[in-house]
Amino acid sequence: MSMLAEVTLPRPLKEVLAIVRDTPLRVAVCLIIFGLFVLAAMAPKLLQTQDPFAIDLTAALQFPSFAHWFGTDQLGRDLYSRVIEGTAQSLAIGLGATALSMSIAIVVGVAAALCGGVIDNLLSRIVDVLFAIPTLLLALVFVTVFGLSVLTEVIAVGLGTAPGYARMIRGQLLSIKGAGYVEAAKVLGHPFPRIVLRHILPNALNPLTAMMTIGVGQAIIWASGLAFLGLGVAPPAPEWGALLNAGRNYVIYAWWLEIIPGLAVTALALSATIVGRHLQDHLEGKR
Repeated sequence: MSMLAEVTLPRPLKEVLAIVRDTPLRVAVCLIIFGLFVLAAMAPKLLQTQDPFAIDLTAALQFPSFAHWFGTDQLGRDLYSRVIEGTAQSLAIGLGATALSMSIAIVVGVAAALCGGVIDNLLSRIVDVLFAIPTLLLALVFVTVFGLSVLTEVIAVGLGTAPGYARMIRGQLLSIKGAGYVEAAKVLGHPFPRIVLRHILPNALNPLTAMMTIGVGQAIIWASGLAFLGLGVAPPAPEWGALLNAGRNYVIYAWWLEIIPGLAVTALALSATIVGRHLQDHLEGKR
């Protein structure tokens, strides 16, 4: 079974994925969308129409128009430019949290699967306990203890998602350890370290590239959830979760302050997930 099939995604994202199948056309569209987000993160000035931090109280809470494509916020700042400006921070949080969680998961999963015995039992029990704790709750505890910053948000989300990845990596390694080609290498007298480096690890860790693509979208959703609860990046940073948190007080009068940043989070998470799943299918030779 593919490791990606076991990735724990938020239920709304699962429901959307059930509708939006990864046909070639939709994969191409998602790849373009994901590419635009990467462009916005790397060169926001190319896409912005106004200064994202310029305050104009006379233009506060304006409906989306030709002058302000996504409308304006309570301080008259252009929401479109702020969403573009916040892409880099949101994507950086997603990439950083995913890299951290994968690093922890690889170390724990490899140690548990290859050492076996007492070490495997101990690490597996620890991972099971952490996995039983909801990701958002684990992240909330960490942020509450260590304070608000981009770094703590990255670490919180990374720690919260690491147990699930560790379980998948361990399971994948255990299944490969019993594969026929590994047993054949043992019969031929190859030393165990060589078998691990040449046969077990490359085949077990190969799907991680695609899994990390999915993990980025998932991490952005968790980070946005933290920020929505007021435990994310502090204003005036236009990180998407912070935009959602700031806009919830005006949702009745200015719906675009909630809907548009929420759509940005959904579009990035969905496009990254579909591209990641398609990449995994390609690596497994299904397409």
